[in-house]
Amino acid sequence: MNRLSVRLVLSHVLVAVVGGLTTFLVVRALAPALFDESLRHNPAPGSGRFGGGPNQALRDQFATAVDQSLLVGTLIGALVAAVLGALLAQRVIRQLRTMRRATRAMAGGRYDVTVALPREVELASLAEDVNTLGSALARTEERRVRLLGEVAHELRTPLTVIDGYVEAMMDGILPTTPTELGPVSDEVRRLRRLSEDLSSLSKAEEGRLDLRRTTLDLRELIVGAAERLRPQVADAGITLVIEAGDDPLIASADPDRIAQVLTNLVGNALRATDAGGSVTIHCSAAAGMAAISVTDTGVGLAAAELDRVFERFYRVRGRRTAGEAGSGIGLTIAQDIANAHGGILTASSPGLGLGATFTLALPLS
Repeated sequence: MNRLSVRLVLSHVLVAVVGGLTTFLVVRALAPALFDESLRHNPAPGSGRFGGGPNQALRDQFATAVDQSLLVGTLIGALVAAVLGALLAQRVIRQLRTMRRATRAMAGGRYDVTVALPREVELASLAEDVNTLGSALARTEERRVRLLGEVAHELRTPLTVIDGYVEAMMDGILPTTPTELGPVSDEVRRLRRLSEDLSSLSKAEEGRLDLRRTTLDLRELIVGAAERLRPQVADAGITLVIEAGDDPLIASADPDRIAQVLTNLVGNALRATDAGGSVTIHCSAAAGMAAISVTDTGVGLAAAELDRVFERFYRVRGRRTAGEAGSGIGLTIAQDIANAHGGILTASSPGLGLGATFTLALPLS
């Protein structure tokens, strides 16, 4: 009784039986009365008044014939309904089995399986959902494989450096002095930063970013964070310009996360700008949104790179690599932080060699 095919057949039979019984009861109740009414207006020859002998015998024969006809009709209707129900159930079950095979194949790692769309609207919608699920799983698996390869690539360089220095020290080629241990320490810090960034990226993509929101003035937060970065900018021989305006930008945000985004944007601007260039931080408000933009006079971005810069481990060609290189996922994390705040992070550039602008838009309170 739990099989869908059995239930479909039984439902058709039940409908036929109920319809037949209903018809039987209605006809059984009305036919004799209608027959009597007909005889009342057109009495049979020699029958006398209504209710007499010949009429009563004729009435009983008519009722018996009607009962037998309805019984045979109900049985035939139930049989036809059972056959049609079985055919329909077989068609529906066959399509459901096709979808079942497809979902099992997806569970086994085959995401390229597609289900042909049946003619029934409801089953076609279900098949489309199955196909959409397969496409989404395929994209997720592709991102997972690519991420594993990218992480392995990012780990290979610092581990190779560390391994080379350690082997040289063990063989006595290099002394274990602070000077020689410095590069090893730098690579360890790089690995630690990569680990922290990957943890933040995982939390962001899973929607588990720990946001500690508070009502604050974004203008004051940005100015304070930018001033802390001024010595780093000065050491690179670059001019830092802060255009914060005078009007407060009140918003509900996590100050540490917003400062993290600004630090990342300024760090990228420094790596993109040669000495003698400038980095400008500008704050403004419009249509209920606060806009914090970081503009540099560096290498700029090609049109095809405006979206790719937010991809994991994507690095823009031509940027300076002096100092500590980034992990390649800072902008990805920054974009996720913006999204978690209900905002958006975008990139724009007039073209290669003309600098770039990254704008963080956040809703105001």
